[in-house]
Amino acid sequence: MNEVILKFTVPEAFHGVQAKYFLKKRCRISARLLASLKRTYLGISREGMLLKATDKIYAGDVIIIKLPQDENKVIPIEMPLDIRFEDEHIMVVNKPYNMPVHPTHNHICDTLANGVAFYLTEKDVNTCFRALNRLDKDTTGLVLIAKHSYAAAQLAENTEKLYTAVCEGLIENPGTVDAPISILEGHTIQRTAGASEGVKAVTHYKPIRFSNGHTMVECALETGRTHQIRVHMSYIGHPLAGDDMYGGSLKYIERQALHCGKISFVHPVSLEKITLTSEIPNDMKNIFSEAYVFAKEKGYKNVNSVLINS
Repeated sequence: MNEVILKFTVPEAFHGVQAKYFLKKRCRISARLLASLKRTYLGISREGMLLKATDKIYAGDVIIIKLPQDENKVIPIEMPLDIRFEDEHIMVVNKPYNMPVHPTHNHICDTLANGVAFYLTEKDVNTCFRALNRLDKDTTGLVLIAKHSYAAAQLAENTEKLYTAVCEGLIENPGTVDAPISILEGHTIQRTAGASEGVKAVTHYKPIRFSNGHTMVECALETGRTHQIRVHMSYIGHPLAGDDMYGGSLKYIERQALHCGKISFVHPVSLEKITLTSEIPNDMKNIFSEAYVFAKEKGYKNVNSVLINS
């Protein structure tokens, strides 16, 4: 695998401090990673010489971090990938439906992890698969992937995601669902909301369009619980179209109508703010197709925003 090298220049504010203080406070190196660096040959160096965590550093010094090598444990399988962003530290892939993110006992060789493993292996990069957001198998959209442990740690605290969902019924106003989520009794996968023993879960939603008996909403999460948007929207009486696990109808779409359409993050190394978007797929758009036809027949000019309660 190509070595991952990070370089940090010491500013005046950290002149004369111990290296470990600079690495933790300025470079945001975790205690766990710092311990690993100590066990890595020239894991921390300055001018080609080993730098101990207790050594003093000075303004203008260039501290070089050589990240410990890790190993891919996922079977590489060639498959098409819709890569929306990539550099030596991260990549963002637009995931289709019917594709799990991680391998499970039922899905060994057909996951996003398999495809990414093959893609990176072809580039002589052998690393663990680190997805920062875990979409359900049939949820589409952007998945942020870190290529090394340092990037993963930084992105965990500097990433925002915006989801688009198509819900049944009319939702007229923005709102927030603050209801704990727990596993439904007698089940291993299905969740339920509102039980006192559940874990805290908060979803903010905003309606953006209504037609054909469905409302398109944008959802932002304060927490990242399994099935959170699906459970919360069902909890308030508006299950996602196609989500028969939580009460949605399969009339217009055969999977939950949920898409991660926007992701914003601070780049772990350059610290640049990056925002990427992905248009909702056709099967979600088609839920409104009858409304489009009706609106065009009636001569509406602004078809996208017409409100139709069919």
